[in-house]
Amino acid sequence: MKSALHARPETLWNRRLWMRLATVNALASVIALMFSVHVTEDVSSIVRLGAQVQFMHSMASIACATFMNIGAEAARRAPAFLLGGSLLFAVHHHGAAAGLWGLANGLIVFAAVVMASGWMIMLAAGRSIDT
Repeated sequence: MKSALHARPETLWNRRLWMRLATVNALASVIALMFSVHVTEDVSSIVRLGAQVQFMHSMASIACATFMNIGAEAARRAPAFLLGGSLLFAVHHHGAAAGLWGLANGLIVFAAVVMASGWMIMLAAGRSIDT
């Protein structure tokens, strides 16, 4: 048991909240994926890509909890990048499919960099896992 001096302060952005946000993000991606079968093929492919990327990064955010459970405490920072980047990517694709805007490569690249940052945080956090 940790003493009061060494106890980590409870923060708003804790593991419980990240797992809940990842679950809601995954649910949103599944709904978008189910919707994609009811639209034309050219629109469907854009929606599917956004939903698949969103779902993969939701699952990666949930995997961060496993990393943290086995000693990679720094992995707690990854969900912000994984979920934030994938949400930006998905919203951009869903908006383009709805005709609200076009697929701007600059925004897609920015979202990809944010998501890649989350993966790099997980990679770096893995070095503190016991062997």
